Amino acid sequence: MDSKQVAFALGLAQKAGKVASGDFAVRSALNGGKAKLMLIACDAAEASRKELEYLAETANVKTVTGPARAEIGSAIGKSPRTAVVITDNNFAVMIYNKCHD
Repeated sequence: MDSKQVAFALGLAQKAGKVASGDFAVRSALNGGKAKLMLIACDAAEASRKELEYLAETANVKTVTGPARAEIGSAIGKSPRTAVVITDNNFAVMIYNKCHD
């Protein structure tokens, strides 16, 4: 995974308004059927990771492990984030592929 490319793609998605970040927004996107992909920070707490993965699995949303919390937050212009949800198919495919390079 090239974390700089993932961060760049996240920044583009944020500018396009296709990123849900923060606990409430992530859960809302997952439960509301808007989520296409969930990116979880590589340094997320194990309990948080398990809970988020369960919610994503329940919503039938793919989950990938991304850069550290601080890097995810910086990429979208916010404080460190444990997870973000991508709500657009094209950005989801782009980020998924960059996480699996």
